[in-house]
Amino acid sequence: MSPFSERPLSAIEPVIVRNHLSYVARLKPREPATIDLAVIHCTELPDRTAARKFGEEIHYPESGTGNSGHYYIEQNGGIEQWVPEDRVAHHVRGFNERSIGIELDNRGRYPSWFDSRQQKMTERYTLPQLNSLIGLINRLSVQLPSLQWIAGHEDLDRTRIPSTDNPSVFVNRKMDPGPQFPWKEVIPLINLKVFSH
Repeated sequence: MSPFSERPLSAIEPVIVRNHLSYVARLKPREPATIDLAVIHCTELPDRTAARKFGEEIHYPESGTGNSGHYYIEQNGGIEQWVPEDRVAHHVRGFNERSIGIELDNRGRYPSWFDSRQQKMTERYTLPQLNSLIGLINRLSVQLPSLQWIAGHEDLDRTRIPSTDNPSVFVNRKMDPGPQFPWKEVIPLINLKVFSH
């Protein structure tokens, strides 16, 4: 039984707060018409404060930019835009130029991301969060006519790395949005197709 059987998912008209990261002007510009893919992430951090701090960190000294999705959705359904669509955000290897990154507030494997004994993702996504996501995706699919695909971060980055507790055991570098994300309930409510490569 779906956890949303009694209160089914539904799109809501998103209210978006623009709260751009300090370095957005240094991110590579692009034509929104080139965007055809939405990538769903979870932050794997404890809260918005930690996620914002991570997003502001400089990971690419040559450009003075960091890692972040375009949108951040809180568990209460609040949406912030951290990077405008006409800028390339660093959020998924190999697909940044063509994609929009959407980060969902969820602890994931925090704080032991790469410990082989801590690979279960048990925190559920909330109904307000998912309804906001559906509304956001449907708005973006109208604003960006070329947007036609959706994927999870875990589907696009399948790199495996040595675990921190036992280097002979390999773990997935990325697992988000993970097993708690209700793809079967979300897909029928959006205007995008599941991406495969």
